Amino acid sequence: MFHKYSLLALLIGYLLDLIIGDPRWMWHPIRAIGWLISALEKPLRGQGPADKAHDGPRGVILVILVVLISTAIPAAILFAAYWINVYAGLAIEAWFCYWILATKSLKVESMKVYTALKDEGPEAGRYAVSMIVGRDTANLSEEGVVKAAVETVAENTADGVIAPMFYMAIGGAILGFFYKAVNTMDSMVGYKNDKYMYFGTAAAIFDDVVNFIPARLSAIFMIAAAKIRGMDAKGALRIFKRDRFNHASPNSAQTESVMAGALDVQLAGPAYYFGVLHEKKTIGDDIRPIEREDIPRANDLMCMTSLVGIVLLGVVKFITTIPFAM
Repeated sequence: MFHKYSLLALLIGYLLDLIIGDPRWMWHPIRAIGWLISALEKPLRGQGPADKAHDGPRGVILVILVVLISTAIPAAILFAAYWINVYAGLAIEAWFCYWILATKSLKVESMKVYTALKDEGPEAGRYAVSMIVGRDTANLSEEGVVKAAVETVAENTADGVIAPMFYMAIGGAILGFFYKAVNTMDSMVGYKNDKYMYFGTAAAIFDDVVNFIPARLSAIFMIAAAKIRGMDAKGALRIFKRDRFNHASPNSAQTESVMAGALDVQLAGPAYYFGVLHEKKTIGDDIRPIEREDIPRANDLMCMTSLVGIVLLGVVKFITTIPFAM
């Protein structure tokens, strides 16, 4: 029923996200998904050390339960709303789409790192970036802080903007919640450490699968955005072709490579996670030193990528919806 209105809901949700962002005072359903994951993790994984024989299957159960619950509840709400009134359904779905997208919040949170570095120095910058990255930040130089912020903007252009946009273009807010459930699980339990080595495997693999196409679309959209914004689009394409697999994840380096090429800087490289040094490959060429101003440049590219994405995905959605509307 609501395939007729999901495109309009997505467009409204996108505009609301750009205008409102993610206010701290407002309850957010993605936090509810996080609470659900934490609540289910305790009885499923237990408190003991990693156990390959049991943690793997239990991790699969976690994925199934979280995806079913996180998708079924908004689906039931939307079905009821559209059954009561088309405009009520459209309003709720638009609000759901707004909740799912993270364009403005990504910009706001990463720009806090820029402001902290500019106004208070490296120590404040390290604290600000620790709020948005998973790596250890206590010993990062200012260059390391900037690099971490730029990499986060690049990676989350796919995870927080284009991927949910892609799934909502296919199946409205319901598929949007499906994607956010998978992505949130990966961010919470998809670690290769002593605690989640086996329990988080299913979540990590599933996240890789659902992000496979969106990550590559994000990179293509970002190259187009680099051209529009007058950045080094040729460099973005060159580094994308060369370095898009220079990451343990099959998806993360897709947009990071474009970002590095567009800004003419080098990203990635060795980093500490939970006190352990990970010897990661570099992404991009060290054409010039990365600098503080690269954070707003990265956000400029991210915002333009979101605009390219909403236009292109919206056009495809509109064309494919026409036969159903006739």
